[in-house]
Amino acid sequence: MQNTKNSSCNYQECGFNYTLSLIAGKYKMSVLYCLYKENIVRYNELNRILSPISFKTLTNVLREPENDGFIIRKEYPQIPSKVEYSLSPKGKSFISILQAMCDWGEEYKSSKTTKE
Repeated sequence: MQNTKNSSCNYQECGFNYTLSLIAGKYKMSVLYCLYKENIVRYNELNRILSPISFKTLTNVLREPENDGFIIRKEYPQIPSKVEYSLSPKGKSFISILQAMCDWGEEYKSSKTTKE
């Protein structure tokens, strides 16, 4: 990441915007962190954990990181249907960033009402 005043970085094409495009959204990072903590999660369990998310919203939220290669969707051929979600290697590579964000939040959440 360049830190020069007159940087010629095209902000629409830089890595920062690419990363944000992959994780932007109300629930995406929560889904990734949940899959990291739980390892393998079924759809209904994920819905309960992220409550009050609707089924439609959760389906849409899961579809994007699956298409981006962050999560793996495994569907079992049985009735009733069984679908499990887990992190892909690409998703696992992102966990250190999520953990750093979590650590930062833990450090500063108690001081959110005080101005430094």
